[in-house]
Amino acid sequence: MSPAIRARLQTQVESHDVVLFMKGDRHAPQCGFSAKVVQMLDTLVPDYVTVNVLDDPEVREGIKEFSSWPTIPQLYAKGKFLGGCDIVTEMFEEGSLADTLGVAQKPVAAPRITVTERAVAALSGATAGTSEVVRLGVSPSFEHELIIGARTPGDVQALGCDVVIVLDPMSARRADGTQIDFIETPRGKAFKIDNPNAPAEIQQLSPEGLKELRDAATKLTLVDVRTPAEREICKLEDSVLLRDEIYEELIALEKDTALVFYCHHGIRSQQAAQHFIGRGFRRVYNLVGGIQAWSQRVDPSVPTY
Repeated sequence: MSPAIRARLQTQVESHDVVLFMKGDRHAPQCGFSAKVVQMLDTLVPDYVTVNVLDDPEVREGIKEFSSWPTIPQLYAKGKFLGGCDIVTEMFEEGSLADTLGVAQKPVAAPRITVTERAVAALSGATAGTSEVVRLGVSPSFEHELIIGARTPGDVQALGCDVVIVLDPMSARRADGTQIDFIETPRGKAFKIDNPNAPAEIQQLSPEGLKELRDAATKLTLVDVRTPAEREICKLEDSVLLRDEIYEELIALEKDTALVFYCHHGIRSQQAAQHFIGRGFRRVYNLVGGIQAWSQRVDPSVPTY
């Protein structure tokens, strides 16, 4: 690592109370681990700085040497390195992350969960004679995991069911009103979980489908989640580049506004679309294949890279 990069990183971690080195930024995380840390920070602090390591290869490699830590994301608070995703998650769940950041962590309300008689019988049989409990996990994208395991510090116990079900604090925030059943399927018996908090699904939009919408003058907001350097190479007309000021404008829109996200190949835009789904937007689209597919299948005049 060059002295210039080291000095730059030192300035970044010392100039702000909370700094997260991540893939993407706070408004459009570009990996699941970065997104998870962002969600935890969003529940604790109203303002913090993110550094997108994908914008600068020297920063991406330099921060690993600077922190003596091999992976991204990396969280700093008051100039001190706290750790990566796993360590930050552990700190969040036990409450020490809030203490370190100097904020009060809001207590998590116990979610009310309904468990049918069939599911109670199946779950009770699995835990009978053990000290283990049923653990329900709800991911940021509302994927559900039901396992048998030990209690851990910070667990929240669900209300309203005839079997002990515990959740980590982040899952508990997403689980109120969930129903668990045990049903017959073509492949045998299985648990069925219905969660009323699950957001609308991202709609996958082909380049041809986007062209049809634009030709029909359908009202939509087209959002570019790439880097400024990529946008200099090519862009879709009438699109906006997702940056802090644009993010605030988008969040303020009506929740039924049609948002279409695009990137180079459709991966980063999928993650950005998921973020806006999580903020309550109901008509969210991801351009499949990104601007590359648009150029190849709709408009060859758009440069490729």
